[in-house]
Amino acid sequence: QVQLVESGGGLVQPGGSLRLSCAASRNILGIYTMGWYRQAPGKQRELVADIATGGSTNYADSVKGRFTISRDNANNTVYLQMNKLKPEDTAVYFCNVRAWSGQRYWGQGTQVSVSS
Repeated sequence: QVQLVESGGGLVQPGGSLRLSCAASRNILGIYTMGWYRQAPGKQRELVADIATGGSTNYADSVKGRFTISRDNANNTVYLQMNKLKPEDTAVYFCNVRAWSGQRYWGQGTQVSVSS
């Protein structure tokens, strides 16, 4: 059974930091990109950041300079370090894995809330 296990969400004050983790099960073969999307209430799901097997990264403009994505290929794990968080970063964050075959897998989502 394919699983993406997310952790690290929570409530933080503006300017604070959180680190999200997502571990993908070993039976996902041929992983190409690992990344994070988010969905705020009433809005569409959007890409936050992703990272390819070779290490190339892609960030949404709204998080550049504040968020850093990294990946542990040996353990099929992706991380998202989020610094200088803003209220507009509040959303459910979803881990996403895309295989070379084009198959996509999604985590269950973790809530990130930024509020004073």
